[in-house]
Amino acid sequence: MPEYGNIRTGRHCAFALHAHLVFVTKYRHKVFRDVHLRRMEEIMRAVCEDFETELVEFNGENNHVHLLVNFPPKVAISKLVNSLKGVSSRRLRQEFPDLVRHYWHAQRLWSGSYFAGSAGGAPLSIVRQYIEQQNRPS
Repeated sequence: MPEYGNIRTGRHCAFALHAHLVFVTKYRHKVFRDVHLRRMEEIMRAVCEDFETELVEFNGENNHVHLLVNFPPKVAISKLVNSLKGVSSRRLRQEFPDLVRHYWHAQRLWSGSYFAGSAGGAPLSIVRQYIEQQNRPS
């Protein structure tokens, strides 16, 4: 089995769980500038810390952001995503009133949907092969 880097441990487990998350703005409006993205990264890092999750990488463009998070098995991705989107939307709209004009009728910065994909570790074909090759007890 390929080696995993940065294995974290909990009380009863060892884990290396990473997810690639993508959030898009409501109506795909092109609203973010560099100043927004820099502040959003700070906000999202703080939310991740609250969830005992590490924001490994963050980047974005004018209408979407990408996050790579390392999370413990006790964290439900859907709850993490709801918190990341909710807190960042609220804080950014408070700190940057210019964003509000894009959302005058719906007080939401983000689209209701998101992308979450597992990342890191071995490709599924390698894991499948490794499991198939295990010796079965006689």
